[in-house]
Amino acid sequence: MSYPQQSVPQQPYYPQQPPKKRKVWPWVLGSIALVFLLMFAGCAALFGSAANEVSKEAAARSSAAPAGTEVRDGKFGFTVTGVDAPVATVGTNQFLQKTAQGEFIQVHVDIANTSNVAQTYFGSDQKLIDTQGREFKNDTAAELNVNDSSVIGTINPGNKVSVILVFDVPAGTTPAAIEFHDSAFSNGARVAVN
Repeated sequence: MSYPQQSVPQQPYYPQQPPKKRKVWPWVLGSIALVFLLMFAGCAALFGSAANEVSKEAAARSSAAPAGTEVRDGKFGFTVTGVDAPVATVGTNQFLQKTAQGEFIQVHVDIANTSNVAQTYFGSDQKLIDTQGREFKNDTAAELNVNDSSVIGTINPGNKVSVILVFDVPAGTTPAAIEFHDSAFSNGARVAVN
């Protein structure tokens, strides 16, 4: 048996257009440019901040109080009472004497506890600055030869101790200032010694 052929209505054929391709490269280039711009701005801010800190530090270091005046850092008040002429050796005990690599500069200092609690003083936190801007740490072993008491000690509130700081410097060095510190992490205060 044969079936009559039915006609199926034909729908018009519309060729499917491929999806539009979006251009990605402008976004990629824009993102890369933005990243570089942010990095540049961050670096500029970082260098600007560092330069500002360096200039503040240089200004603080260049401003030193005159010798004989008390400067304060943290819980201590420091007063330079004298500077001895350079020597090659310190100490009177032949077994404990200390000889300098260059020469010793001895600075006499009064240290007062200006707070209302006991505070520990460390001689190793103090620095000598010469006229060339070089910084020298003190020589604790040499200080043991010239001080009656320890170079590390607790000072009670309102009390004052007198110590001699000893710095081993190249021969002919001209000291400019002492930078006193309440602790290793304090800002410090300078006193001129020349």
